[in-house]
Amino acid sequence: MTRDPLYLVLENSAWVERMLACGIKLIQLRIKSASEADLRREISRSRDLCARAGARFVVNDHWRLAIDLGCAHVHLGQDDLRTADLAAIRAAGLGFDVSTETEDDLERALALGADGVALQPIFATTSKTFERAPQGLARLGVWRQRLRGRPLIAIGGVKLEDAGAVFAAGADCVAVISDVTRAPDPERRAKDWLAATRGRVTA
Repeated sequence: MTRDPLYLVLENSAWVERMLACGIKLIQLRIKSASEADLRREISRSRDLCARAGARFVVNDHWRLAIDLGCAHVHLGQDDLRTADLAAIRAAGLGFDVSTETEDDLERALALGADGVALQPIFATTSKTFERAPQGLARLGVWRQRLRGRPLIAIGGVKLEDAGAVFAAGADCVAVISDVTRAPDPERRAKDWLAATRGRVTA
């Protein structure tokens, strides 16, 4: 599956709309706490916004709603994998990516046929809570050799200034949260990221 090298992880459809206006083409909606009605509304709106903009849309965690609402892709953490019905996800035509932190996580993702694998956290971050210390760039190279052509997503504390080194280490795309959403000018930062990643070969 072809991936854009820049992958924004956003918390609501308002952010999705803002970032699509900047030209972002790969977006994950990550909502950790909301009512089902709110989730349905946010996922549906984000799905439609991305469709109109020609951007790939990924739902974090909420695979049942992704199926019900006709989405195309989900991202699952290790906890989600324990309860997700992968047969139902596949039957609905959805692709799925998996977050990994350990060798066991990676083996599980490969055995389950994940379409893409995220390694996390690359660097220290406050956007998400991780049990492990930062993985560092060398670990990306190890994962790259094991993925057999699957896209490798780097997530966790990656700033624009790190992008070149992260790609050189083996990442196909970089998932970004706070370096854009907490920037003084998020739109400017998103455009700077786009300028730095355009022309890269996607995988």
